[in-house]
Amino acid sequence: MHKRALISVSNKSGVVDFARELHSLGFEILSTGGTKRALEEADIPVTGISEVTGFPEILGGRVKTLHPKIHGGLLARLDQADHQYALSQHGIVPIQIVCVNLYPFQQTIARGDASEEEAIENIDIGGPTMLRAAAKNHEFVTVLVDPADYGEVLAQLHDVGDVSRETRRRLAAKVFRHTAAYDALIAEYLTNLTGEEFPEKLTVTYELQQSLRYGENPHQKAAFYRKPLGSRSSLPYAKQLHGKELSYNNINDAEAALQIVKEFDEPAAVAVKHTNPCGVGVGATLAEAFAKAYACDPVSIFGGIVALNREVDLETAEQLHEIFLEIVIAPSFSESALELLTKKKNLRLLSIPLDTPTAGEKKLTSVTGGLLIQDCDHFTLDQAELSVPTKRQPTAEEWEGIKFGWKVVKHVKSNAIVVCTRDMTLGIGAGQMNRVGAAQIALQQAGGKARGAVLASDAFFPMSDTVEVAAAAGITAIIQPGGSIRDEDSIVAADQYGISMVFTRIRHFKH
Repeated sequence: MHKRALISVSNKSGVVDFARELHSLGFEILSTGGTKRALEEADIPVTGISEVTGFPEILGGRVKTLHPKIHGGLLARLDQADHQYALSQHGIVPIQIVCVNLYPFQQTIARGDASEEEAIENIDIGGPTMLRAAAKNHEFVTVLVDPADYGEVLAQLHDVGDVSRETRRRLAAKVFRHTAAYDALIAEYLTNLTGEEFPEKLTVTYELQQSLRYGENPHQKAAFYRKPLGSRSSLPYAKQLHGKELSYNNINDAEAALQIVKEFDEPAAVAVKHTNPCGVGVGATLAEAFAKAYACDPVSIFGGIVALNREVDLETAEQLHEIFLEIVIAPSFSESALELLTKKKNLRLLSIPLDTPTAGEKKLTSVTGGLLIQDCDHFTLDQAELSVPTKRQPTAEEWEGIKFGWKVVKHVKSNAIVVCTRDMTLGIGAGQMNRVGAAQIALQQAGGKARGAVLASDAFFPMSDTVEVAAAAGITAIIQPGGSIRDEDSIVAADQYGISMVFTRIRHFKH
């Protein structure tokens, strides 16, 4: 039987050697465009697509492979007599191997300066159509979209003269994943142009970043995927400078630390344990900021994640080196800091630029059988309509503590309470079933330091009990959303104890 292979690729890595091997195995090579030229320059005999179809490329190359003599050769079931008859009647030769990858749509829009017209022209039509046809008919056609698979196919052709059914099926599945991802990116691009935020169909695509040893627990399988064209200031695009492979829980905790440290412009340090901050500090230097973050909870930081928003210098590295940490995240590390920290074999060091915008990204949360999607919570205090319902206004010092506390409490699991000064957390109550319980935990941790400090709450007070326990601990200023039908009870209690209280009218639930 006459053997044919159709090769047309934008990614030409390895394609010349692949085609040469197929030719040596007796395959006639069909090709077009740049691939055809590359193979001819390598002295590999090539038949042009137009020679097969008897029809020239038209519309500037938009139509070249969309022809029955190509698609009949791809879709024919060779075990059916009527298909065999149709092929002979129309002079169509079956195609056994298809090697195609697609116009670089993702690379085009990734540049940022590509026009809409240029993006549209990089939407491949003929390529996906050939791939889908060949993958549908994988019982008789071997279809490749990834240069990494060339070697396996050639090995099987050399060893047994054919490609196994198992391999053909696996490659077909890979093709449909590839075309689905390609279409998902195009759909996202065009949907963004229309301004639709929540379309009637949501198709998302992610690329495997890392296979993980296990998930939250050793009995759970897991993997880490990366969004194509995601922000370079996000964890999947981090550069790991040192240490062993990240685990599922490492990634989750590192994400929490990264989002908190992004809240601050001044030198800041964030320590995280089980996705909650256990200490946050700011200072004139990074070393000062970390010392404050550490002082909040020297116990919980053990085995934690630390995120920093400045290059790690030697002074900061010396503090970090003194304790057991899983990960340190920073924009960069000085040579001396790196030399010191890499002495700890298992300490993971991640470099992530913090200056790439992430606005517009959505947060996806899976539920069994479905998906929740929402805007990321980038709301800042500058956007809030602040009011002070109490008789006493916050002092300048308290205002700074209020601003600091509000940046932190939005990243603490609800119900959340943060006790702080203008530059460091003193106590954090996270994930409690009632708000006064969260306040008691935060205030107990703060101890005597709570006197004269600020208390921040992620949601309103349903009754005055949180104000009562805050007053007993010596808190002098509170920030909370307000909006409870019993706000007046909390206002009266605050006035009774001389506490200034700020309403934001914005809550920061985090579940």
